[in-house]
Amino acid sequence: MKEQFTWIEGGGVTSARGFLASGVEAGLKASRADMAMLLSDRPCSSAALFTSNAMPAAPVIYDRELARGGHCRGVVVNVGCANAATGRAGYADCAATGKAAAAAAGIPVSQMFVCSTGTIGRRLPMDRVLAGARMAAAALKPDGGAEAARAILTTDTVPKEAAARFSVGRTEYVVGGMCKGAGMICPRLATTLIFITTDAAVAPAALKQALKTAAEKAFNRITVDGDQSTNDTCILLANGAAGGPALSPSAPGWGKFVAALSATALSLARQIVRDGEGASKFVTVAVRDAATPADALAAARAIANSPLFKAACYGGDPNWGRVICAVGNSGAKCAEAKTRIWFDDVCVFDRGKVASEQANARLADVMKQRAFEVRVSLGMGRASDAVYTSDLSHEYVNINADYTT
Repeated sequence: MKEQFTWIEGGGVTSARGFLASGVEAGLKASRADMAMLLSDRPCSSAALFTSNAMPAAPVIYDRELARGGHCRGVVVNVGCANAATGRAGYADCAATGKAAAAAAGIPVSQMFVCSTGTIGRRLPMDRVLAGARMAAAALKPDGGAEAARAILTTDTVPKEAAARFSVGRTEYVVGGMCKGAGMICPRLATTLIFITTDAAVAPAALKQALKTAAEKAFNRITVDGDQSTNDTCILLANGAAGGPALSPSAPGWGKFVAALSATALSLARQIVRDGEGASKFVTVAVRDAATPADALAAARAIANSPLFKAACYGGDPNWGRVICAVGNSGAKCAEAKTRIWFDDVCVFDRGKVASEQANARLADVMKQRAFEVRVSLGMGRASDAVYTSDLSHEYVNINADYTT
């Protein structure tokens, strides 16, 4: 089957035509860029997904209202302070930030999303934030995607970007994105801010449909520590700058668009896990032959979120018992007599038969790798799913033991 898209080497959120971005130092973090802006140079459609945490941050509450309009064209982002658990005052701060950023960018305030990330329970330093919003607008440029991607990082160690192109007839389209996230990573959405752009023309309702499809198998399939944030936000902007006919579920090229969007989202999601706080391992947990899709996902998540399993991965300890224990705790329909477990190509448990000493020795070698797959067959049906996770290291504890001090 012919590939439906091609990757853009070094691509990111401004690879799609008509998008500008910037990253500036507003004094929120010491000696580094700490505010970013993304803007379409023309009107566009928008869609967004948000955390399901029952204690959403002020920017999430604010952006949910804006997202209903379906026609936002910019976003301003600050790091260092999540503006969460800050009540009415925090909401007012968010609204003031959006107003200042929109005015500086020359667009209506109803078209500027606001995102924050950082420590919960602290007020924004508004003098710096408002000045930073104006600085970010003044610094916007077509090749500013990489600067923006660096500016939105918190405990991340590397920026996270991806972009892909696809063609429909004679028109070439691009999907590009950036995100941040390293800790408090767990569905739904994981703890991250995600910004994706496309120069295709797509109506808001169709755009939301495509975003949900892409996010479900990407940002809703990763975990670092099982904690979900108050600030999770995923925004998709489509400005039509590529020209050509609009894309829709009933029009030619829709499948290519969804494929490119889904691949870009999955690339970003995997980058989050690879850069998880203190992570030294990237582990794919794949469950197959489950009775239902819900069972497959439940079993995969139970393994991927298990501190015991994640600690074993960090130490390279060939203790596959952590896997079967997590499956049994998951609520998925399972039975020892039907379950099989592999680490890469090493079968460690086969329907009641345990691994040989030779297999355990090979398992230890697999677990020394930077990346490997744990595959579980439940023998109950045909459903399958996968979750991406990292190990649990001493460094993760160190990072989070003094996060605010």
